[in-house]
Parts: sequence; C-alpha cells; structure tokens
Amino acid sequence: MHATITLSGLSFTTADGHSLFNNIDAVFGPGLTGLVGRNGVGKTTLLKLMAGAIAPTSGAVSVAGRLALFDQSVRSRDGETLADCFAITDMLEMIREAGEGRASAETVGRIDWLAEEKAVAALSRFDIAYPLTTPPSRLSGGELTRARLAALTRGDPDFILLDEPTNNLDAAGRKLLMDFLGGWRGGALVVSHDRELLEAMTEIAELTSLGITRYGGNYGFYEREKAAEVENRERRLSEAEREVRQVSAAARQRAERKARTDAKGLKARKRKDMPKMVLDGMKAQAEATAARQNALNDRQAERAAEALSEAKARLEVVAPFAIALPPSGLAAGRRVLKADRLAGGYEARAPLFCDLSFEMTGPERVAIEGGNGAGKSTLVKTLSGGLRPLGGTAEICVPFALFDQAVSLLDPAASVRDNFRRLNPRDGENACRAALARFRFRADEALKRVETLSGGELLRAGLAVAIGGSRPAQLLILDEPTNHLDLESLATLEAGLNAYDGALLVISHDRVFLERIGIATRLALSGDGPIRRQNIAQDLS
Repeated sequence: MHATITLSGLSFTTADGHSLFNNIDAVFGPGLTGLVGRNGVGKTTLLKLMAGAIAPTSGAVSVAGRLALFDQSVRSRDGETLADCFAITDMLEMIREAGEGRASAETVGRIDWLAEEKAVAALSRFDIAYPLTTPPSRLSGGELTRARLAALTRGDPDFILLDEPTNNLDAAGRKLLMDFLGGWRGGALVVSHDRELLEAMTEIAELTSLGITRYGGNYGFYEREKAAEVENRERRLSEAEREVRQVSAAARQRAERKARTDAKGLKARKRKDMPKMVLDGMKAQAEATAARQNALNDRQAERAAEALSEAKARLEVVAPFAIALPPSGLAAGRRVLKADRLAGGYEARAPLFCDLSFEMTGPERVAIEGGNGAGKSTLVKTLSGGLRPLGGTAEICVPFALFDQAVSLLDPAASVRDNFRRLNPRDGENACRAALARFRFRADEALKRVETLSGGELLRAGLAVAIGGSRPAQLLILDEPTNHLDLESLATLEAGLNAYDGALLVISHDRVFLERIGIATRLALSGDGPIRRQNIAQDLS
C-alpha cells in the first residue's frame, strides 16, 4: 500500500522548556525526501515522533502503512546477535524446535519458514556474509551500519525513516545504500548532511525554527531555490526597513512644518494685527490638520512596522562564514612529509598496510581513500606520531595540526581563548583576540569553555586555534571531519579550509566536500599498495 505520514499541529518542547518546533502541518508520501536543517533544530526528534518512539508536546502524527526506523544512536546489548537486528531470534528457535520434533501444532502454524533465508538475503544485498549468530560487536562501524540498513526490510515496511545513514560508510557501503534507495518503491524520509545522497532525493524538506519548507527537487535544486528565496526575503526586509525610515522621516518633516506654522500663528497673535475670529479659525484649522496628520502618521507607521515584522518573521538569518587568514609561510618546494616503506597497524603479524612510500611537497591537498578497515586512520596516527610504525619510517617536516571529528586538539575544560594561547604561544593577547574575532569569537564569546560549544562553534574554535594564529600550522591532517556536521557547519569548515594556504591531508568519504576544498590528489589504500592519482575533481564529476 501507499504509506503516508501526516503531521497535524505538531509541537515539541524539551524537558528544559526549549521549543524545537511549533504547530507543524505536513504530509509525507511515496518517494525519497531528504530532511535537512541545522544541528539541534530537531530533525532526529521529528523522526522519533513519526516512529512513535516519543510523544509530541501537542498535535498528532498519523501513519498509514507499516513504518521502519533506522537510528544510528541505538546501541547493541550484551548477548545480541544479528538475528536480533531482524527480530527473528525467537522464530529461529521455533524452527529449530520444529526440526527436532519438539514444537506444538500451534507453534508450527506460526512459523515463518523463510525467516532465516530472507534475513541472509537482506544481509547479502548489503555485502554482509556473517552468520546470524554473530554478535554486532564483532562488526566494524561500517559493517554494523550496513547490517542495520539490511534489517530495515524486515516486516516489509511501506515507509522508512533513515537518520544519517551514510555515517561510518565507506564508498562501497554508500553505493550499496544508493542502490537500495534507487530500487525503493515506498516512502522514505532521510535525515542527512551527505550532499551526494541528497542529490538522489526527489524532494528536499528543510526544518528550521520557522517550520518545514518543501522544495520539489534534489539538493542542487534546493540550493538554488533556497538562495533565491533568502535573497528575496532579504530584499523584502531591506525594503521594509527603508519604508520604516521613510515614514519616520516624513512624520518628522510634517512635525517640523507644523512647528513653523504654529510659530507664525503665535507671532500673529502677539502682533494683534488680525481679528481674533480669524486667528481662532486658523488655530482650529491647524489643530484639525494636525490631528489628521497624526492619524496618518500612526497608520503609516503601523503599516510599515507590520511589513517589517512580517519580513523579519519570514527570514531565519544565518550569516555566511567567510574568513581572511594570515599566510602559513609554506614554500612551494618545501617537503611537508615523507613516508618510506612504511608499515603500520596494531599487530606485527597482521599490518594494515606495508611498504608504503610517498611524499607531500608544498601546499598539496591530498585525500586518503580506502574501504572500512583499510587502515586510513591508522596511517594518520602513524604519520603524526601517535602510533609507532611496524616498519619503515615516517616524518612530518613542518608544523602540523591533527583535526579529527571530536576536534580533540582542544582542551574541553579550557576556554577558546586559553586553547588559542596554549597552541599559539608566540601570539600576545591582542593578537589572540583579533584572531578569534575573525572566527566570530568576540569579547565574552572567546571565554566560553570548549565543552559548552555547539558543533558549529567547535569547528570554528578548532580552525581558529589551528590556522588562525600568526604562525598557523603548515599542514592540516583531517580525519573524517564532516561526520555528524550539519550543512551550515560543513559550509563553515569549507570556507575556513579554502582560506588556508597550507597543505591538507584528508580522510573523508564525502566526495562533494573533497571537491569543494580543492583536493587534487588521492592516495588509495588497498591490499596491493598505494595508488596516487591526479585530477581527483574529474573523478568526482
């Protein structure tokens, strides 16, 4: 059947009294809809409300059809197996008992004899070959994500809800997901910051503090429409502000003319060269005119204020992030790093990579690619000195900063200012404050503790500390920096990296991100050694 999800006057307020969204009305039906919005706006909460996992503060959710939810935050319990992901553990036990002749006729009548076969086939579609008795803890992050995606098909749902499904997936896993969604004939609502995935959607819905806005196309269409919409609303706001100023100026001019007229009348009375009846008539006429002008002023001011208020209400102001940075001083011919016959991993008997040799020179921008478990993060740890090589040598020849998902170069308990001073000891207080201000940490904002920052603020703080000082790192190493970021934070990260003139070594599965920060070379880790390929932008097109 065709599934629909209907939201009627839906509102949700958190336990601490924060209103996430208010009085939302929307209907979602067949097709692929991408749900976008800033972190903290309530996208995951909205999915949980749709799935019935939590209750709304007011309003209602009506679902026609069977629903399935993919939630990255679900943690496996001790003793669970892959069969539990499909909710067929009891069914497999019933099949086993029937095979041993211990099942009652009633039990045999309730058995789905194809349960195991269907689960194995679903796992196979996502390239998972583990037995159903395998604990989820045995799987890598990417494998577990694929297994849970495979389990979505249990119960033949009509509508699926996916929360950040590409997190932890490598390129192969992403392709499997894209193939799955390409063949999906029901409804799907996909929360994602993955622009490549969002390009495959038939519709984008944006959740903001103002509600849900629908855009009838993929992500590229949404970007164009959103930009035009924001431009139009900003123009209307500017026009409304100009109207308020003009109304105020006109009222002031009328008041000045009245004051001059009143002054003339007062002089005439003092001169007593006109009859009192005439003067009284002039006074009455002036007062009537003043009353009409005051009423006109009030009406015009009220209309202008209403237009301004409406224009402001239609515009959720999110200022774009742009930054000018001091030069890193990295010369074009300077050796940045060198690996010579490098082997790395956690066991000498089973290195994740070996005989790896490569160099970076000058402000190169290089991506490290490979499947889950290929050793990408291990390579970064080995290059940066966090892990001893199992063989060969690795050397970074310039000042560098390691920028991971958690931005762990920052001390969470310290302020943004103190982190900057710690990692840029040659910069004085004035230089520190000026640098932080460029990243929008002005005055007391610079004194915020890192642990209190939002995701976007954390990114800006990490960038400020790593590349905002008078002597920025000449090499930035980034390990999956885009995971868990909203689209606004992604734009912040891209703007900062595009203003940086040093070298970049990046691990990321986000092809659009790699293209937008100008990655020109990739190093692919595989079983038969590394491969360097130029002109990655052509591969991304």
